[in-house]
Amino acid sequence: MQKTSLALAILLGLALASTLPEVNAQQMQLQRSANEQPVEYAASFKNTDITEFIQVVGRNLGRTIIIDPDVRGRIDVRSYDVMNEQQYWQFFLNVLEVYGFATIEMESGVIKVMRDKDARNGAIPVVDDNSMGGDTMVTRVVPVANVSVRELAPLLRLLNDQSGGGNVVSYDPSNVIMLTGRSETIQRLVEIIERVDRAGNQDVTVVKLNHASAAEVVRIAASLYERSTDGTPALLIPKIVADERSNSVVISGEPRARDRVMALIEQLDQDLRSDGNTRVYYLKYAKASELVEVLQGVSQSLQAETTGGAAAAAPATAGARRTMVNRNNNAISISAHESSNSLVITAQPDLLANLEGVIRQLDIRRAQVHVEAIIVEIMEGNGVDFGLQWISEDAGMVQYNNGRQVGIGQLAAGAYMAREIEGRETTTVVDGNMVTTKEPDRPGNMTLLAETLQNVNGMMVGVVKNDWGAILQAVSSNTNSNILATPSLMTVDNEEASFIVGQSVPTITGSTTGANNDNPYQTVKREDVGIKLKVTPQINEGSGVQLIIEQEVSSISGATAVDITISKRELKTVVMADDGETIVLGGLIDEDVQESVSKVPLLGDIPVLGHLFKSTSTTKRKRNLMIFLKPTIVRDGITASALSSRKYNYIRAEQIKADEEGLSLMPLTKQPVLPEWDGPLTLPPTFEEYLQEQETQQQSGQGGNHD
Repeated sequence: MQKTSLALAILLGLALASTLPEVNAQQMQLQRSANEQPVEYAASFKNTDITEFIQVVGRNLGRTIIIDPDVRGRIDVRSYDVMNEQQYWQFFLNVLEVYGFATIEMESGVIKVMRDKDARNGAIPVVDDNSMGGDTMVTRVVPVANVSVRELAPLLRLLNDQSGGGNVVSYDPSNVIMLTGRSETIQRLVEIIERVDRAGNQDVTVVKLNHASAAEVVRIAASLYERSTDGTPALLIPKIVADERSNSVVISGEPRARDRVMALIEQLDQDLRSDGNTRVYYLKYAKASELVEVLQGVSQSLQAETTGGAAAAAPATAGARRTMVNRNNNAISISAHESSNSLVITAQPDLLANLEGVIRQLDIRRAQVHVEAIIVEIMEGNGVDFGLQWISEDAGMVQYNNGRQVGIGQLAAGAYMAREIEGRETTTVVDGNMVTTKEPDRPGNMTLLAETLQNVNGMMVGVVKNDWGAILQAVSSNTNSNILATPSLMTVDNEEASFIVGQSVPTITGSTTGANNDNPYQTVKREDVGIKLKVTPQINEGSGVQLIIEQEVSSISGATAVDITISKRELKTVVMADDGETIVLGGLIDEDVQESVSKVPLLGDIPVLGHLFKSTSTTKRKRNLMIFLKPTIVRDGITASALSSRKYNYIRAEQIKADEEGLSLMPLTKQPVLPEWDGPLTLPPTFEEYLQEQETQQQSGQGGNHD
């Protein structure tokens, strides 16, 4: 058998030598063991066409290989040691890599050989592990968990064989990297990614504190680690956040960085074992006197948790001071210093830390609400009165009181009292002679006639003939009004604000007469009449605002025999509105038509002539009243400044317009104008400056007269 195997190897070598021109350069030996189990290969190629080399390897290994037409060249390679089948295949792939060619293994088992730069665009198989091995071109998708693929991809491109068909692509939405290249190179890159990804582990650790304050510990740790300026890589800088609700510290970062912070926290979270200390907290927004009651309740709850039962509270002392004593006779004192708006607290360190967290959460800038109300009232009224009245000195009269008629009886009485009274003649005997004297004529009393004529509205025509008199009254009225009011105000969240523009009108609430009904005493109450707006806003989560609104529009509509009459439109409601949303609160739309006819029975029903015996009054009134409201949440000073600037500039523009138009009788008189928004304030001149200005004007005037 050994002789037979040796003979076959010699025959194969002779066959290759007969087909190739250079036997020593193109010799390949096959050696088999005695029982023909493993096959061993030895190769020696000198100045051999690369296509011949590929064909020989494919024939020896029984693989189907397709050669790209661009694969050209000659090779020189020799193996001094025998190789098994896998080593022989890797030897083949290494030779192709050295000469700038690559192989792509298809799913069918067919091998394609092409140039490196063309291999990346071929149908490269996608693998999940390094099972293919060697220098075969593969594509592998690697997920990354802890670092950004956008930052990792440029580093991997430097390590990959870019000129040999390698490629690195990052996909940010899924945080994965797609690697293309030779199998051994891709495996090396995957190992690098795994090590870098472990180094970028940003897990979170929560450390619960027993004695120290979470906010204070975070402040110390952040100043040591987060604000480091010694060139520490960002990967090794931890992120530290305080959870004041559970008095815990949340640490995020690389494991070694988290360990350093945890060691520091362990050293800081120690029981000071002090009987108590005192702290002064200067408040920025909240009122110190209002926080005392809140902190008292919090202290009782904290002591109950600490001692296992309810803490005994001592009675409140005068002013804003509360003192409590727990079972260990450790006093907790909470006092407010209103002059500096500060709190003075004496307590154990752990209770002091909890109270400090409560103060920090309550002492915040509260949002404000700017409320604009729009009141629109449009009223239209028409009225017509027509009536004829007559009177006879002997027969009687016809008189009407409907509408706005003036009674003819009152008018006749006023005319009678207004007539001139002729003076009387008196005859007396003086020294035996008869002397006749006449008193001067006395003017009549015009008071009643004046009051009666004062009530005349429209046209009145009268005629007097013998003992008969008649008056004709006719009036037509047309009333239109358009009222627009835009009251606005700003208030802090959950605080009531009121606004009024109007008059304080006195009204009689009672009267008391003295003895003999003289010197009556009356009690008077002042009542505000005008536009009133009262709002209490409550800002909800998001952009919603709940508003408790009281809106009133009142005016004096007339007077009665007792007192004045006040017309009032009032609205009370609770509404929800979004930030900047305009809503309608309420409205009134009414139309009133009235017709009044007073007539003489039977005679007033006669066609045409019946108008001589009747009086007609017709009125029609239509009114539209609407109230709108627009709330705006003001959370910062920028928004408040923008609202104030808009209102300020509007008033200033109106003043500038009025100044440009001037006064008709005083065209050279300057009118007051507000300074520019955020500009320097213009102060009035001092007394000395005023005197100096007056003196300068007088001197300039005298100089002009002299000229």
